[in-house]
Amino acid sequence: MMAFKKRTVGKPGEWYYCLKHHKAEEGPECPAKNRLGPYATRAEAEHALETVSERNREWDTDPRWGDEDPQDSPGAPGGGSHGG
Repeated sequence: MMAFKKRTVGKPGEWYYCLKHHKAEEGPECPAKNRLGPYATRAEAEHALETVSERNREWDTDPRWGDEDPQDSPGAPGGGSHGG
Protein backbone atom coordinates (compact mmCIF):
# COMPACT_ATOMS: atom_id res chain seq x y z
CA MET A 1 0.00 0.00 0.00
CA MET A 2 1.33 3.42 -0.97
CA ALA A 3 0.98 6.01 1.77
CA PHE A 4 1.68 8.95 -0.49
CA LYS A 5 0.90 9.32 -4.14
CA LYS A 6 2.89 11.89 -6.07
CA ARG A 7 0.51 14.14 -7.94
CA THR A 8 0.90 17.18 -10.10
CA VAL A 9 -0.40 20.39 -8.51
CA GLY A 10 -3.34 22.06 -10.21
CA LYS A 11 -7.08 21.74 -10.61
CA PRO A 12 -9.31 20.86 -13.54
CA GLY A 13 -10.82 24.06 -14.92
CA GLU A 14 -7.52 25.89 -14.61
CA TRP A 15 -5.58 26.40 -17.80
CA TYR A 16 -1.81 26.35 -18.20
CA TYR A 17 0.64 26.88 -21.03
CA CYS A 18 3.04 23.95 -21.26
CA LEU A 19 6.54 25.07 -22.20
CA LYS A 20 7.52 21.50 -23.09
CA HIS A 21 4.61 20.74 -25.44
CA HIS A 22 4.01 24.36 -26.58
CA LYS A 23 0.27 24.22 -26.03
CA ALA A 24 -2.51 25.15 -23.62
CA GLU A 25 -3.50 22.34 -21.26
CA GLU A 26 -6.37 22.06 -18.80
CA GLY A 27 -5.58 21.01 -15.28
CA PRO A 28 -2.39 19.45 -14.01
CA GLU A 29 -1.16 17.53 -17.06
CA CYS A 30 2.54 18.43 -16.85
CA PRO A 31 4.90 19.20 -13.95
CA ALA A 32 4.85 22.75 -12.61
CA LYS A 33 8.41 23.34 -13.84
CA ASN A 34 7.08 23.13 -17.41
CA ARG A 35 3.98 25.31 -16.99
CA LEU A 36 2.92 28.93 -16.96
CA GLY A 37 -0.34 29.71 -15.20
CA PRO A 38 -2.91 29.08 -14.02
CA TYR A 39 -5.10 31.09 -16.36
CA ALA A 40 -8.87 31.43 -16.19
CA THR A 41 -9.47 30.49 -19.82
CA ARG A 42 -7.90 28.47 -22.60
CA ALA A 43 -7.45 31.66 -24.67
CA GLU A 44 -5.44 33.31 -21.88
CA ALA A 45 -3.22 30.23 -21.61
CA GLU A 46 -2.70 30.14 -25.37
CA HIS A 47 -1.39 33.72 -25.20
CA ALA A 48 0.82 33.11 -22.16
CA LEU A 49 4.11 33.79 -23.95
CA GLU A 50 2.75 37.10 -25.26
CA THR A 51 1.63 38.03 -21.75
CA VAL A 52 5.08 37.20 -20.36
CA SER A 53 6.74 39.27 -23.07
CA GLU A 54 4.47 42.27 -22.41
CA ARG A 55 5.05 42.11 -18.66
CA ASN A 56 8.82 41.84 -19.10
CA ARG A 57 8.76 44.86 -21.40
CA GLU A 58 6.72 46.83 -18.83
CA TRP A 59 9.08 45.88 -16.01
CA ASP A 60 12.17 46.66 -18.09
CA THR A 61 10.90 50.19 -18.71
CA ASP A 62 9.47 50.84 -15.23
CA PRO A 63 11.65 53.49 -13.56
CA ARG A 64 10.95 51.97 -10.14
CA TRP A 65 12.81 48.81 -11.17
CA GLY A 66 15.89 50.32 -12.78
CA ASP A 67 19.17 48.55 -12.15
CA GLU A 68 21.26 51.68 -12.50
CA ASP A 69 21.91 54.25 -9.83
CA PRO A 70 20.42 57.51 -11.23
CA GLN A 71 23.73 59.29 -10.55
CA ASP A 72 25.53 56.80 -12.79
CA SER A 73 23.52 57.88 -15.82
CA PRO A 74 25.43 60.02 -18.35
CA GLY A 75 22.73 62.72 -18.26
CA ALA A 76 22.52 62.95 -14.46
CA PRO A 77 24.29 65.80 -12.65
CA GLY A 78 27.68 64.49 -11.63
CA GLY A 79 26.87 61.13 -13.19
CA GLY A 80 28.50 59.00 -15.80
CA SER A 81 31.90 58.81 -14.14
CA HIS A 82 33.18 57.17 -10.99
CA GLY A 83 36.61 58.73 -10.93
CA GLY A 84 38.08 61.95 -10.49
